[in-house]
Amino acid sequence: MSISAAQLRAARGLLGWSQDHLAKAATVGRATIADFEAGYLRGALEAAGVIFVDENGEGPGVRLRKR
Repeated sequence: MSISAAQLRAARGLLGWSQDHLAKAATVGRATIADFEAGYLRGALEAAGVIFVDENGEGPGVRLRKR
C-alpha cells in the first residue's frame, strides 16, 4: 500500500514526530521527507510524462503519457 503526502503528515502528527525525527527513523534525509510532503517528487514525475492511476480494485499503477 502506498501513502499520500497528506497521510504522511497526518501520521507524523499522530506520533508527534517532526520531519527530522521521521527522517532519522527511516534513515533518509529530512529533505526527502519535505520533498515528498510538498509534492515535488510526484510533480517532477508527472512533468516527465508519468500518469498515476488510482486504486481500482486491482491496485494503483503508473503509465507513461503518449507523446
